[in-house]
Amino acid sequence: MKRNRKKKSDAIRRVVVKVGSNVLTAQAGLNIDAISSISSQICRLLDQGIQIILVSSGAMASGMKKMGFPKRPEAIPKRQAISAIGQAGLIREWEKAFARFDRKVAQILLTSDDLISRKRYLNARNTMNTLLEWQVVPIINENDTIMVEEIKLGDNDNLAAMISLLLDADIFINLTDIDGLYDKDPRVCPDARLIPRVATYSRSIETFAGDIPGALGTGGMLSKIKAARKVTASGIPMVIAKGYRPDILIRLAAGEPHGTFFVPRGQKLTRKKCWIGYTVNPQGTLKVDAGAAKALMKNGKSLLPSGIVDVQGQFPVGAAVAVITEERQLIANGLVNYNAEEIRSIMGLKTSQIKARLGQKTYDEVIHRDNLVITGEPEAA
Repeated sequence: MKRNRKKKSDAIRRVVVKVGSNVLTAQAGLNIDAISSISSQICRLLDQGIQIILVSSGAMASGMKKMGFPKRPEAIPKRQAISAIGQAGLIREWEKAFARFDRKVAQILLTSDDLISRKRYLNARNTMNTLLEWQVVPIINENDTIMVEEIKLGDNDNLAAMISLLLDADIFINLTDIDGLYDKDPRVCPDARLIPRVATYSRSIETFAGDIPGALGTGGMLSKIKAARKVTASGIPMVIAKGYRPDILIRLAAGEPHGTFFVPRGQKLTRKKCWIGYTVNPQGTLKVDAGAAKALMKNGKSLLPSGIVDVQGQFPVGAAVAVITEERQLIANGLVNYNAEEIRSIMGLKTSQIKARLGQKTYDEVIHRDNLVITGEPEAA
């Protein structure tokens, strides 16, 4: 395992680091010592030529401490106000910490709309790449102040995973308040065992994670496992490690085996395929027969109308859709060459019959392989 990690660390040039609320907050507010330590480590990695993108939680937790609230408010406007109060102090402390090393930072607040829209997605990527070229550290958080359910990213584990895909990171390091994924909650179970390596995602893995909640943040261990599935499926490794451990980022970048290492699956996807498979929300669903499912998953084929047995939803040409089996297993996401009504008209037909049915044939494929991403796989028991 150590050799596996060392091999990955040798190729590290760009890292997404997510720091959780439990690392960044203390009894009296923000944990200034943690911010100082993490910023110092990041600057040492920058000096080695490694680019760092920082996803920082802590705004709402910081605001709660500042306002003296014992728990999160229930009302959304109050949560948004708390986040606004906390975010100001959070970015100020990061800026002060990095300034000690003559490093500049930039604040970026995002909603899911900024990543789902292809144009805004590309704009966000271009901006962040420019900051990295200027050796400025992007500090990213969800824009909780204007967040509503429709544009909510969910939690910063998911946001950091999406940023890892957006910027083609070499590794995603998720710093939390425990050493990694355990088979039980180590905070209450003395016999809990650390799981040092995850290569497949069994039901037991998610069961372990579901029993380890977060305290101040929105995401517990289960949200971290979901983030790991997303990035590793795209070819990016992820590590969950304890943010309080001295020089943890330096140690991980050197390939030391700390925390839980999530093994990436296969080669990295292209940036466009990362967006199609794991960022954009499907506007509809195509159900396919067993032959088509095999052709897509095993043989790397495009989706033809002959294999489609049902169309769900209304969507235009170019929309993202989910592809499911007749047993309703999600197997892929893709961008369609025909709208929903056209696909209903041609489903089950051979490609040679499309023109007769529609009056024209712009494509043989309903989804071309270049615009299709396999996202489903059988889970281990």
